[in-house]
Amino acid sequence: MDKYIKVPLSDKDAADLRAGDYVYLTGIVYTARDAAHKRMKEALEKGEQLPFKMQNNVIYYMGPSPSRPGRVIGSAGPTTAGRMDKYAPELLDSGLKGMIGKGRRTQEVKDAVVRNGAVYFAAVGGAGALLSQSIISSEVIAYDDLGTEAVRKLEIKDFPVIVVMDSQGNDLYETAIQNYCKESVM
Repeated sequence: MDKYIKVPLSDKDAADLRAGDYVYLTGIVYTARDAAHKRMKEALEKGEQLPFKMQNNVIYYMGPSPSRPGRVIGSAGPTTAGRMDKYAPELLDSGLKGMIGKGRRTQEVKDAVVRNGAVYFAAVGGAGALLSQSIISSEVIAYDDLGTEAVRKLEIKDFPVIVVMDSQGNDLYETAIQNYCKESVM
């Protein structure tokens, strides 16, 4: 079932999502990849403020390509989420409500998603040019020296994602394999 949801995510919206739901996000999300996550972890360890409030926000694991003339942003496809797994539980415990990426997550991330009533979305890898069409504005807000890995504030409209891991701990990567195995045996 298709769902249209505003971001930042409310606790209720996150709780109502289920693995396998097709979702169109509208509102504000933030981008951050490996280097930005490392800096945010260091900031937390030093008791410093993060570049944006984590509470109910969504991080998109993406580093855009340069924008073409007349475009807000270049190709904006997801990167592999697993590279952020060593940082994600602490950010989730700090209030982060959602993550967008691609690929499986560790058990520690799954536990933190459930513990915090959060959600992990997948965006389609290889579709960065199409995904960029859902981005209305892009502004670097922190770590400009990191180039494409700087933290950006994105305004998005009807950004297509799939719920891969819901707040109940259901993981589409696992259930899809189980369903496939059942069907292939029949």
